[in-house]
Amino acid sequence: MAFDAGLVDWATEALEQMGTVSFRKMMGGATLYFDGTIFAIASGDALWFKADAQSNALWDEAGCERFSMTFSDGRVDTMNYRRAPADVYDDLDAMREWAALGIAAGLRAPKKKPKKG
Repeated sequence: MAFDAGLVDWATEALEQMGTVSFRKMMGGATLYFDGTIFAIASGDALWFKADAQSNALWDEAGCERFSMTFSDGRVDTMNYRRAPADVYDDLDAMREWAALGIAAGLRAPKKKPKKG
């Protein structure tokens, strides 16, 4: 499924006062980075913010479902990214508030070691 480029542009514009947002196309969607830290993915017409054990209760309270994908063999996999609440798409303050949770989760995530090669 493709991602909505206008949505990525909106996120980039909404967060520009906080830092630099960049993205990389990945598996039909886009991975969003804030100052180099993964904080969200864009898939279809939705944003999914990174979550973790520390923020899961807030996402659950807001009713934000967990990202899942179904593979061609029928397997379903979930990732700890949460669907952005509806107000994120038209409210600058809401975008910044919810994105900040994703950024914080990204900063808390263990850093991947560079591959030796």
